[in-house]
Amino acid sequence: MAVPRTAPILVASNRGPVSYTLGEDGSLTARRGGGGLVSGLSAIGPDANAVWVCAALGEGDRAAARRAGDSHLNPGDTGGQQVRMLDIAPDVFAAAYNGIANSVLWFIHHLLYQTPVEPVFDAEFADQWAAYEAYNAAFADALAEEAVDEAAVLVQDYHLALVPAMLRERRPDLRIGHFSHTPWAPPDYYRLLPDEVAAGVLRGILGGDRAAFLTERWAGAFADCCAAVLGAEIVRDGDGDGDGNGDSAATAVRFEGRETRLGVHGLGADADFLRQRSRQADVDERLTSLRAQIGPGRKSIVRVDRTELSKNIVRGLLAYRRLLETHPEWRERVVHVAFAYPSRQDLAVYRDYTERVRRIAEEINAEYGTEGWTPVALHVKDDFARSLAAYRLADVALVNPIRDGMNLVAKEVPVVSERGCALVLSREAGAYAELGDDALVVNPYDVEATARALDAALRMSDGERADRTKRLAAAATALPPQAWFLAQLRAL
Repeated sequence: MAVPRTAPILVASNRGPVSYTLGEDGSLTARRGGGGLVSGLSAIGPDANAVWVCAALGEGDRAAARRAGDSHLNPGDTGGQQVRMLDIAPDVFAAAYNGIANSVLWFIHHLLYQTPVEPVFDAEFADQWAAYEAYNAAFADALAEEAVDEAAVLVQDYHLALVPAMLRERRPDLRIGHFSHTPWAPPDYYRLLPDEVAAGVLRGILGGDRAAFLTERWAGAFADCCAAVLGAEIVRDGDGDGDGNGDSAATAVRFEGRETRLGVHGLGADADFLRQRSRQADVDERLTSLRAQIGPGRKSIVRVDRTELSKNIVRGLLAYRRLLETHPEWRERVVHVAFAYPSRQDLAVYRDYTERVRRIAEEINAEYGTEGWTPVALHVKDDFARSLAAYRLADVALVNPIRDGMNLVAKEVPVVSERGCALVLSREAGAYAELGDDALVVNPYDVEATARALDAALRMSDGERADRTKRLAAAATALPPQAWFLAQLRAL
């Protein structure tokens, strides 16, 4: 039976706003998610008939999707949102998600490959790429079925890079935008991809009316790739002829008779939610526990990350160890509170990285720890309330990714901080574009320089730290999730 077209606004993303756990008796338990998309979609209100299309990620999700069929999930599970969850075959999903999205596209855009030995694009990759195409096609089919005439469709992230062009073929009447939450690789690195794949991803996004990014830098890199790989024309500020000359910002890409506009929307922190949530009782309890763990009179260096390769946790620990080596006056006076929440543990490279983080933390504690002082307090169990407690007490926040589309931790800490927090920030984080003036900026590969920045941050006066934190918080909340989402929608 055909799905009735009811949605004037649609969002598509790999992960949806709800996940399900399947009980032994066949019952389903729903757990609602958070994040910028969930918050942003709520901005348009419940009467807009918006539909969110997402993929089933596990067996509980697949059971819920099968029970819903081509209909939407139970609105009681989704907070009233209309959600269509796609039951994509597990082998297709695994090949598309782990094989291509997380092991190829993520690595390309974050510059993570060890190029002497990887990547290797072989027959297995070709099969995975075919699965990625099928996965994107399933989304395009569902969106085409759900959308009313001339609906606005906001497609999210690298998982769904092919959807705009596929959807354009099915429904040329739609207004289609794509948003990239990751960095975008420069052309020389992007062209590690097989030629047809490199072109296919760009063509996919250029099927939309608009391609948007978190920073001007990532938008410019995308435009550069379109020029280098496809021979596309780049339109720049004040450049109506599309010759692409000059250093002004790219505003559109012209290719095969179509023009795709480029946009930049720097996702900000949700100040109201963070301030309210960070003052609840469970956060207070964890704050008391963390303060006891740190000890009276000591300063804290806080990091909150997933053990994702791009987050650079290992070099952060090495920089902290170097701080203790070169500045013995900080021994027993500072604790590095490191939240390293395991991520993507179904991939061996991530399991190995997580283990390396543990090992280095243990080595630092063995080398420098005393009876009354543990230099590194490593926490690996995900606990949002504890993260917020750490934001509140942090004297220094260490955010040193190798490369990051934005990094919301850098924006959240100044919002929640109680006494002001010095921010040590990688220049390769997207957040650097907005926060760089008031952060201590580091090259993420330079352990020596990062150790010096940590020392400077610890020595910063209370007054300067408080002043910087106020300015950081103002910049961090300039485009909160709801405004960020609506800005994309209006731009379509």
